[in-house]
Amino acid sequence: MKFSQSIFLPIAAIALTLSSASFADNNQRRIDIDSKVVTEHKAKINNQRFSYTVATGTQPVWDDKGDAIATLQYTYYTRDKVDDRAKRPLLISFNGGPGSASVWMHLAYTGPRVLKIDDEGYPIQPYGVKDNPYSVLDIADIVYVNPVNTGYSRVVEDKEGKLLSKAEQKEQFFGVKADIKYLAEWLNTFVNRNERWRSPKFLIGESYGTTRVSGLAHELQNSQWMYINGVVLVSPTDIGIKRDGPIKAANRLPYFAATAWYHKALNANLQAKDLDELLPEVEQFTINELIPALAKGGFIADDEKRRIIKKMAQYAGLSETFVEQNNLDIPTQFFWKELLRDRGQMVGRLDSRYLGIDKRDAGESPDYWAELTSWLHSFTPAINHYLREELNYKTDIKYNLFGNVHPWDRSGNNTGENLRLAMAQNPYLKVMIQSGYYDGATNYFDAKYTLWQLDPSGKMQDRLSFKGYRSGHMMYLRHADLESSNTDLREFIKAALPKEGQAAKY
Repeated sequence: MKFSQSIFLPIAAIALTLSSASFADNNQRRIDIDSKVVTEHKAKINNQRFSYTVATGTQPVWDDKGDAIATLQYTYYTRDKVDDRAKRPLLISFNGGPGSASVWMHLAYTGPRVLKIDDEGYPIQPYGVKDNPYSVLDIADIVYVNPVNTGYSRVVEDKEGKLLSKAEQKEQFFGVKADIKYLAEWLNTFVNRNERWRSPKFLIGESYGTTRVSGLAHELQNSQWMYINGVVLVSPTDIGIKRDGPIKAANRLPYFAATAWYHKALNANLQAKDLDELLPEVEQFTINELIPALAKGGFIADDEKRRIIKKMAQYAGLSETFVEQNNLDIPTQFFWKELLRDRGQMVGRLDSRYLGIDKRDAGESPDYWAELTSWLHSFTPAINHYLREELNYKTDIKYNLFGNVHPWDRSGNNTGENLRLAMAQNPYLKVMIQSGYYDGATNYFDAKYTLWQLDPSGKMQDRLSFKGYRSGHMMYLRHADLESSNTDLREFIKAALPKEGQAAKY
């Protein structure tokens, strides 16, 4: 195996509590319930050279009787030679889906090794990983957790060799509430085993992972009595904060404008503006004019309707006829198909910088997601190579980038309100949202709206912040944003650490 000579130098691989069940035996393929492999490395991050240790392993999920019913695979990074581990932050990282492994932020954002991709995030061969000089490992230890059926995490057999039934698995793991409950219990065990109770703790989640960490902030505080210093929501879902009707339709427009600007589909006057100048203009139109207009529905005055249609068409790079035919409510999947239809191209869903081609230029939605197929080019070989060859964690279990967790029980999603309550209960707790302007799945203006609605009282406004980037759902895939997003995360973590002797009180 080959490694960077100057920055990533594995020194030793020590198998701890790793039984032969981690590997395929003659008859069965299964993951060990409780295992750990430790490797040692060196890095240069944020202009600092230091050594670090990686523990890759599995840890059980137990039922109320104390029997293992599943095991979660994790990767845990700790900086070596830290004087006081109690003062060093622990960043707990989840991705989303639901059903997605914690691979995306692990190998492309905060970890010390990231994908071999070009500066805009496109795959290049040979596949693999390279050093990440922007990782936050310089200031925080990091653990990446794979929920059940993602990565190598699996439901396991009981003492009689039986698995939980499908109904039992759904009840235990596959729903908003179940997911949060068992992960909070698992994290309690992880913190115990690794002696991190005194450390400042931060949760970071991407996409559905934002629903997960919003709920975990409250669950950890109220069921595990574990208090969190910060929560980072990357490309957030609605976290249970509704935005239906005119809000839902109107909030898409700033994203449409950003995408049209990127692809040079706007008129000359708008195209000449920088994105940082254009988007505030579109946002103000959206709030002050478009939402009131949509609220009037079919009873809007003709002259107002014509004025709104004209402005929407200009900002979205679409024809006035197209906007009118959609009654000012343009479906995102139709936009992805329509914007560049005359060029014979469609734009990506999760990142509209990516282009694809369909069988027919006609139609209402793209044939496939151009960005996701591009990402899978890089992530799939990279994570399998990295875990096996650089972290020495070898198993015949398939690494599930996307696992079977459906049907997912989405009922009772009060995670946004629970996050607000966790903040109210914990004066230390701060929240930051990070969003890409070209994300069409969880668009950045919806994220801003969620931030505004999270605390209607406005009393915690100084503990809420938003950062936007010129990329998509995985904003860190663009090299410039990999640097800036890690910088923003590093500064957020530092700012969320209380000063010496500062008590948690209002």
